[in-house]
Amino acid sequence: MLRKLLFRQAPRAHRFLSTQSTLPLLSKCSVFSYCSSSRPEIPPSNSIEHLEDQPTNTITIDRSGLYSAPEHSHEPSTDSELVKHLKGIIKFNALKPSTLAFNCSIIRTLFRGGPISVAEYMEEVLTNPKAGFYINRDIFGAEGDFITSPEVSQMFGEMVGVWAMCLWEQMGQPKRVNLVELGPGRGTLMADLLRGASKFKNFTESLHIHMVECSPALQKLQHQSLKCMDEENTSEGVDKRSLSTLAGTPVSWHATLEQVPFGLPTIIIAHEFYDALPVHQFQRGSRGWCEKMIDVTEDSSFRFVLSPQPTPATLYLMKRCKWAVPKEVEKLNQIEVCPKAMDLTSTLAKRIGVDRGGALIIDYGLNGVVSDSLQAIRKHKFVNILDNPGSADLSAYVDFASIKHSAEEASDDVSVHGPITQSQFLGSLGINFRVEALLQNCTDEQAEALRTGYWRLVGDGEAPFWEGPEEQVPIGMGIRYMAMAIVNKKQGIPIPFQ
Repeated sequence: MLRKLLFRQAPRAHRFLSTQSTLPLLSKCSVFSYCSSSRPEIPPSNSIEHLEDQPTNTITIDRSGLYSAPEHSHEPSTDSELVKHLKGIIKFNALKPSTLAFNCSIIRTLFRGGPISVAEYMEEVLTNPKAGFYINRDIFGAEGDFITSPEVSQMFGEMVGVWAMCLWEQMGQPKRVNLVELGPGRGTLMADLLRGASKFKNFTESLHIHMVECSPALQKLQHQSLKCMDEENTSEGVDKRSLSTLAGTPVSWHATLEQVPFGLPTIIIAHEFYDALPVHQFQRGSRGWCEKMIDVTEDSSFRFVLSPQPTPATLYLMKRCKWAVPKEVEKLNQIEVCPKAMDLTSTLAKRIGVDRGGALIIDYGLNGVVSDSLQAIRKHKFVNILDNPGSADLSAYVDFASIKHSAEEASDDVSVHGPITQSQFLGSLGINFRVEALLQNCTDEQAEALRTGYWRLVGDGEAPFWEGPEEQVPIGMGIRYMAMAIVNKKQGIPIPFQ
């Protein structure tokens, strides 16, 4: 899903796995050492040999510094339901350390007590079924918490439509195609795409739209944006079908990508979706690389702590470091990895490799290892990540290099192109000609909106032509946002990545 006209990284204000399963992979990345709770005196080293003395089939958790539930009180709590839920996860089963030596698989199944990863916190805050930030509200636009490119100008969706049509032509103009959008927000991008493409009947008539959206509230908004009509079905066992009147195209909704049918050429659009996927954060300390976790203090507030032992996400850290140039990692004290982004990319690549088609990923991020980028935005302002969970959007920079490696490792039948800047992407597809055409037939007010929207999409920094209030100056996204394509090799190089 998502986002932002705010780009700077917010200032920073923090499970456990048996070492047996991590050692073979960790030893391949010799520039790292890892946390060892039983050997705090061990300095950072260029090996992980000090972990080999640890028990290989048990796990112990030191809970001496964790929050313990106070005596029952009849005083009303001011915590939200989500905050209560998060604290419940963290403090649940706060048993004595001596009782917590179990087989790893058993303890991971039966016990969820103790600090949680930043990724688990992020996932609960954004997509908790009852109180997640995305679930029951409209979070987009001037009245929401952030503004996305499709909300800025219709031209963005139109240009993405041009890209999709070009890819469809490179595929040989198949008669049936799945057009999938991940995290469609209000549905604005898809609506603008269909309006712009409505004159190209061969293309629109081949499409079946699939909106991958977990929020019931946003599904309703998307239904409205696409001007859908639900067909009545009297047959038992047949799902209700929606039809977008914008182009006469069937539309289906799914909670996950896996629910989208296989077997057809597929075009996938992921605009501001990857940045909302939960990230794990690692910090280099005196004992090596430790995962940052989130705990509850004695006064019942959230705080960051460091894991005492390697965590499951350490495997993804090692994979990410294997792909990086050593000097790129040596200079960093913090690293973010996104296992869900790696796994999602692998899924996309395998589907594209088999069914043909391609994926377009547009987001803000870096073409390299990401350090400390996680940020919280509430009502267009940065706030503390741990402040009032569920009331602010959380997002992190996208690691485009990781996406590229994940796709290439998943399938030999795909090629990865980019990233290029959003400005390059939109400019090559003809946004300059489009804005000039629109300016020929509009009012002064509409012309001002077009110029402002154009700058936000392709400009860099503050708009030089702005004469309005300083706090409303348009900020360009053209350089900070990047575009990448994953396509089936047989289709050639996609436009405009030649």
